[in-house]
Amino acid sequence: MTGKVVLEGKSLAKFYPVSRGPFRAADEVKALNGADFTLEPGKTLAVVGESGCGKSTLARLVTMIEEPSAGELLIDGEAAIPGPKTRKAVQIVFQDPYGSLNPRHKIGTILEEPLRLNTDDTPAERRAKAEAMMARVGLRPEHYDRYPHM
Repeated sequence: MTGKVVLEGKSLAKFYPVSRGPFRAADEVKALNGADFTLEPGKTLAVVGESGCGKSTLARLVTMIEEPSAGELLIDGEAAIPGPKTRKAVQIVFQDPYGSLNPRHKIGTILEEPLRLNTDDTPAERRAKAEAMMARVGLRPEHYDRYPHM
């Protein structure tokens, strides 16, 4: 690690109770057990693994959709608290574009949405930033008004 850490997971775990019937003790499924990671500013964290290894569970914990059974999640060095502040601070982009991009929204609208929600940029500034990002990844200006599946 070379500098500031913006997101850190320490021994994150999520256990789900499983009922075994009215006369048997409850059991639990360990969906995630002891995940550790750090993320520095400007970096990307990729979570890769086999089906059922806990990737989606980790995503739900990092976004505070669910709270961990154990461990600690820190955002800018402070304990993450469920709510809008955490949802703004942590965003996930899934690998499957069909699951990540709303097919009813145009590419420009999709790219501008986080700017609309999290900045005071004018519509013209948001469009300029969206077009700059499109150029950076090899999309042409005409893609701004297209749908993701086109």
